[in-house]
Amino acid sequence: MHCVRTVTENLYWVGANDHRLALFENIHPIPKGVSYNAYLLLDEKSVLFDTVDWSACRQLLENLEYLLNGTPLDYLVINHMEPDHGASIEEILLRYPKVRIISTEKAFMLMRQFGFHVDGHECIHVKEGDTYSFGDHTVTFVGAPMVHWPEAMVTFDTTNGVLFSADAFGSFIALDGKLFADEVNFDRDWIDEARRYLTNIVGKYGPHIQLLLGKAGGILDQIRYICPLHGPVWRKDLGYFIDKYDKWSRYEPEEQGVMIAYASMYGNTEAAAQALAAKLCERGITDVALYDVSNTHVSYLIAESFKYSHIVLASVTYNLGIYPVMKSYLEDMKALNLQNRTFAIIENGSWACKSGDLMQAFIDEELKNMTVLNERLSLASSLQADKAAELDQLADALVESLQEDLEN
Repeated sequence: MHCVRTVTENLYWVGANDHRLALFENIHPIPKGVSYNAYLLLDEKSVLFDTVDWSACRQLLENLEYLLNGTPLDYLVINHMEPDHGASIEEILLRYPKVRIISTEKAFMLMRQFGFHVDGHECIHVKEGDTYSFGDHTVTFVGAPMVHWPEAMVTFDTTNGVLFSADAFGSFIALDGKLFADEVNFDRDWIDEARRYLTNIVGKYGPHIQLLLGKAGGILDQIRYICPLHGPVWRKDLGYFIDKYDKWSRYEPEEQGVMIAYASMYGNTEAAAQALAAKLCERGITDVALYDVSNTHVSYLIAESFKYSHIVLASVTYNLGIYPVMKSYLEDMKALNLQNRTFAIIENGSWACKSGDLMQAFIDEELKNMTVLNERLSLASSLQADKAAELDQLADALVESLQEDLEN
């Protein structure tokens, strides 16, 4: 049975929702599912913008069959070749043997690498600034390399103001009947998963997102809809989400607050983290979030790291090194290019306490544009009364740093 929704006149969402997949890209948990978005334009010629994951192919085919109603599919535009969007390409080619394919040169290379038999079809190579008409609708193609694959592009329909944004402006969470961002409480229910999607999937490529935003800036007053490949379509308050993407891709924190990430074997380092959180709240800093790095998936830690201005790393020493899951978290910060944060350190070790120096060295040598506060809380096994002054000094230093940021 078909399941479609109208985006605007003659344009339809023909994608699908997935609640069976546990791990996006086989690494990121998606407990609320994900959508695979594809769009069908019915003009003088019919045009399918992207396909879906293989697991959702049947739904896509039923949607197309319903809307095309026995007429052929004329064009297939591929903005992004990653298999969660491109896996159904060959099935489309088999069902609609006369369809013409429009994409970038690198996308066609990837199609062949994935084994898609495209050479029997008319392949139309496009590049930055090229236009194409399907009747009443004319589209412009804009390169979006490394957002987040090298072949990616976005397509702008100059007739109705629709931006087919590929993986940009996407989000985790299945749509489940809703289509538009204004049909959900986005700031309450979706923003955390949108942040986690962007920061973990595309976060490394902030400069490339900035380039794309720069290109979009020239037509911002013409964009009426943003149609991403995951998550809801935007038709209202576009500036709200564009501003989020601007901050995330410039690695600027959304909030002046404190994230405390702790690695604790027997609860003693955790107790110190809790004590620091209480001290901060007593001083009026209540935007404080605590995370146990051992049982919080690193994708959530990364998303929160992009959100907050200040990060406290509290780690036990393990085999004379940083606790392994804390080290993994730090490595992910490096891989995803996190910048412009202020760190504080809590270290613990029953003997040969090394974690603090090692974490500071990693921040100084491996991360970019980071500040580490001089105040450090050093523990020998557990937080004792003789460390009360150090704890207060660390809390005071965080408060002072937060106030300085707010004043600037």
